[in-house]
Amino acid sequence: MLPALVFRTLRTANFRCLRKFAWNFGVKGLLAVERFKRRLKRGEYFPPFLYLSITNTCNLRCQGCWVDVTAERNDIDLDTLNRTIADAKAHGNAFFGILGGEPFMHPQLLELLAAHPDCYFQVFTNGQFITEKVAARLRELGNATPLISIEGRELASNDRRGGKEVFNRSLRGLDHSIRAGLLTGVATSLCQTNIDDLLTEAWLRELIKRGVHYVWYHGYRPVGPKMNPALALRPDQLVRVRKFVVAMRSTVPIAIIDAYYDHRGQALCPMVTGISHHVGPTGGIEPCPIIQFAAEDIRDPRGIYATIRDSAFLRDFRELSGRHTRGCVILERPDLVKELVLKHGARDTTLRGTALAELDAMTPRFSQWLPGEEVPERHWMYRLAKKYWFSDFGAYRNVAHDAEARARRLRQQLDLPSIQPPAPQLTTVND
Repeated sequence: MLPALVFRTLRTANFRCLRKFAWNFGVKGLLAVERFKRRLKRGEYFPPFLYLSITNTCNLRCQGCWVDVTAERNDIDLDTLNRTIADAKAHGNAFFGILGGEPFMHPQLLELLAAHPDCYFQVFTNGQFITEKVAARLRELGNATPLISIEGRELASNDRRGGKEVFNRSLRGLDHSIRAGLLTGVATSLCQTNIDDLLTEAWLRELIKRGVHYVWYHGYRPVGPKMNPALALRPDQLVRVRKFVVAMRSTVPIAIIDAYYDHRGQALCPMVTGISHHVGPTGGIEPCPIIQFAAEDIRDPRGIYATIRDSAFLRDFRELSGRHTRGCVILERPDLVKELVLKHGARDTTLRGTALAELDAMTPRFSQWLPGEEVPERHWMYRLAKKYWFSDFGAYRNVAHDAEARARRLRQQLDLPSIQPPAPQLTTVND
């Protein structure tokens, strides 16, 4: 699998794009994680990867979207973005995720990418604004990979994303990216309407035939003003996703990203482990994109490094969440999220101003933590990379001993089909 993937990538991707990926993301990214680990030993904290939602506006109206895409337009200005990235770079960071809304609707996105040739950017996009001209400019820059969201084939995409010809227009952007020689990925938020179509080897081989280099599967999370719990995956489906990803990594020549499991298949949350935090479209520094509360802002004159390092709100969020779950705290324990928000007087970073009411309306449910259903990595490359550069970094040393009771309680609350009763989980997870 790995030799075929490498050969295919070398044959289809532009050399400048490959060089920037290998150095800015590969080498510098690993060094950033090593600096992060050294900071943790000193009792200091700053994430090696930052995700920036640079605008709230979007041309689509996806079911379950938590971003204020219908509100008044709000873009983070270029000067603020440049200062934020420059400060993070000064402390060893080189990789940034760019989100929205739709990032390509920010009028200065390409200027932002051009201002930081020594960084690497992953742009989360629906692909519909990637014209041949835009793709050519991205090839010239070489330091960005478009991650194009595809949520189903034509009928499912139109229904899920609130538009017409959504699937075909996204495919056009995908094809423009591939023909330009960009390292190109496809992201899918798996839910009840697309899991049977897109969680298949046939779909992966179709993407390979088109020239896609990597995919990212993640589960739909019912949050925000129009949460749709009926779309969320059942526990048995979450296990099915994990088994599929692990199996396909050793079977098909396409890279498969996941952000919620370590090398032993134990669940983790990138926010709790400290590997990343998120900046929302209004500039608030949030624990993660779906937790839309902040006690600090990127416009703080101290700079983002000192602001995050000294944030009691973010520290408490990591520590309290890590004591209660290895999964997604907002899905499993919205009461804890509210407790932390009130304790620190964190502000609602949404433009709609209803984030606390949305927390109150949530029913606790399963996320990726399903004790007793761990599926370890099989492929040596993924296992090695995760063990050293994407583990839990000791964040769950004190996780509660109530895994079995917790799983039984949530199954009863949700009245979902039962998976096998989980075995109790040990508190210490370090090798």
